[in-house]
Parts: sequence; structure tokens; C-alpha cells
Amino acid sequence: MERFLAFPLEQIPLVAAVLLIAFTVHEFAHAFTAYKFGDPTAKDQGRLTLNPIHHLDPIGTLLIFIAGFGWARPVPVNRYHFKNPRLAGIFVSLMGPISNFALAVLGTAILFILMVTGVAGQLPIFVTQFFNLFVWMNVLLFVFNLLPVPPLDGYRIIEDLVSPSLRAKMTQYEQYGSLIFLILVITPLSHYTIRPILNTVVPFFVNSIQSVFVMFLG
Repeated sequence: MERFLAFPLEQIPLVAAVLLIAFTVHEFAHAFTAYKFGDPTAKDQGRLTLNPIHHLDPIGTLLIFIAGFGWARPVPVNRYHFKNPRLAGIFVSLMGPISNFALAVLGTAILFILMVTGVAGQLPIFVTQFFNLFVWMNVLLFVFNLLPVPPLDGYRIIEDLVSPSLRAKMTQYEQYGSLIFLILVITPLSHYTIRPILNTVVPFFVNSIQSVFVMFLG
């Protein structure tokens, strides 16, 4: 069965725990930012919460275990509530990935504290395994969600950066973009498109974060 999964069977509980935190914080960050910019839509629909049940997407969650990356249920946003829709839209889209990057930094900090204090050697091995996965998967979600393809946050950011006329044209073809994206994710094409990007960029960010801690705490 393991050959159909992106992770060893013994890591599945740890991956599930990481996902509950990473996906929930990501979507909460979207909802909270939208609310602060004046849009109560997510709050009214019960998405301004840290309860993971309200944020998990069945397909996106399942793909994490099978393909190694996935997504949560998108937070509803009504741009008409924003005083400056384009600026607010960029911040709302950006804060999800940034929250995952912040979690990765936090996870790295905890790992370094455990190692520097010698506590890591006294704890069960699954604790350090959890935090290593926590860092890696949050960086993965940070990078993955910034890819400029629908329905990811990177695409939403581009929508708000381009002119209104170009945005209208992008919206017309968005449904096809989402279909193409799914094909790229769930078929062997991912090995030639998305996966090479992730396999290069994710380790770069993980190593960079660790290097910063080594420089200041090593």
C-alpha cells in the first residue's frame, strides 16, 4: 500500500497532525485578514475559526497523502466589502502562504531549542520527526500556494496585480485553468511540471531557514 502514498505508513499520524495545524492556520489567516479589511463573509460562514473541521477539503487533504501536496477548503471572500479591493485582495491571498512560512520558522525554532538544550535526546523520536515534518510541510504549502495557477493563492495575487480588463479575461478562462491544474497535480505530468519546482524550491527555503538559526544560535 505504501507505494500509493507519499509518506511511509508510520508517518501518516504525524502528517495528519501537521495538516490539521497547517491547513487550519492558513485558512484562518485568509479569513482574519479579510475580516480586518472589512469583509465579514468568512466570519458569517463560520470560517473565522481555528477549528480544522471548518477548513479541511476532502480531496485536497487526500492528495497530501497520495501526491505529497494538496489544499484546504477556500475561504469565501466578497471583494465589494473592501475599500481598496486590489490591495486588500493581495493581502488576503498572501497571508495564507505567509502563515505557513511563519509556522515553518516557529517549528525550526522549537527544533533548535530542543537540540541546543539537549532535550531532544530525552524525548521520543516521534517528537523530532513531527517538527521536521511540520517545517517541511509548511514550507511546501507556502511554496505550493504561491504557484501562479488557479485556484491557488499565487494566481489570486496575479489577478489583483494586473489591470481590471486583463483580470476579466483571466476570469473567463479560470475554470479551464483549474482543470489543467488538477491534471498536472494528479497525473504523472506532475513529475515534469509542479514536482520539480517543489523539489528544488522547498529544500532551498528549509535550508535557508535552518541556516539563519545556525548563524544566530549555532
